[in-house]
Amino acid sequence: MSVQLKLTDVQVNIAQEQGVRTLLDDVNLVLNQGDFVTVLGTNGAGKSTLFNAIAGTLPITAGQIEIAGHDVTKLNPEKRAKYIARVFQDPKLGTAPRMTVAENLALASHRGDRLKLKFQQVSKQREAYRTLAAKTGNGLDQALDKATEQLSGGQRQALSLLMASLKRPELLLLDEHTAALDPHTSQAIMALTAQIVAEQQLTGLMITHQMDDALQYGNRLIVLDNGRIIADYDADSKAKLTRQDLLDYFD
Repeated sequence: MSVQLKLTDVQVNIAQEQGVRTLLDDVNLVLNQGDFVTVLGTNGAGKSTLFNAIAGTLPITAGQIEIAGHDVTKLNPEKRAKYIARVFQDPKLGTAPRMTVAENLALASHRGDRLKLKFQQVSKQREAYRTLAAKTGNGLDQALDKATEQLSGGQRQALSLLMASLKRPELLLLDEHTAALDPHTSQAIMALTAQIVAEQQLTGLMITHQMDDALQYGNRLIVLDNGRIIADYDADSKAKLTRQDLLDYFD
């Protein structure tokens, strides 16, 4: 089984008036192909810092980051986009608002490439995009010609998820991607997430504050605190966890 993500002694420090603050403290983490890992931690534990370090939007102070066997430590976020796709908490961040659903999907089909989007491609791929959008079950397939800014939050986040997974990334980062949604829509997006991850056998990290989602989804669970991984549960040990076990980390 191939290693898709490897963090070796990763550290992130930032300078503040009162001195240097450590956001990630010698983090070591290995994800194998097909691992779907939920990430828990209190506010300020380092979850978003971890994602930003992996994505390249926050430079690391020390250590090494490898994705699918490639050392990406010194690559900028644009070059890392060849390997990484990310879905954010805010549904507005993953799509181009004035472009239609079909145009957004066409754009996503060139993720990591030099942009040479030809819009006649949209009409050629229209039925494929309709079939793909129908997976969401929320009417997105009937809105291919609608501007993304006119979609509901759930539809827009579903589109972001489709776009992120369209080219089967080496690593999928789900950054609290259901946090801004109502409970019903959140459950639908999580079900769609699980379906896509399973069908494409994606390797992913998912930050969540939902204890039930952390227990239900993924084959592994890690807990961050003060920039360190303080717990790492494999599938067997995760299956034995209770909601209270996880809540104890937040006391």
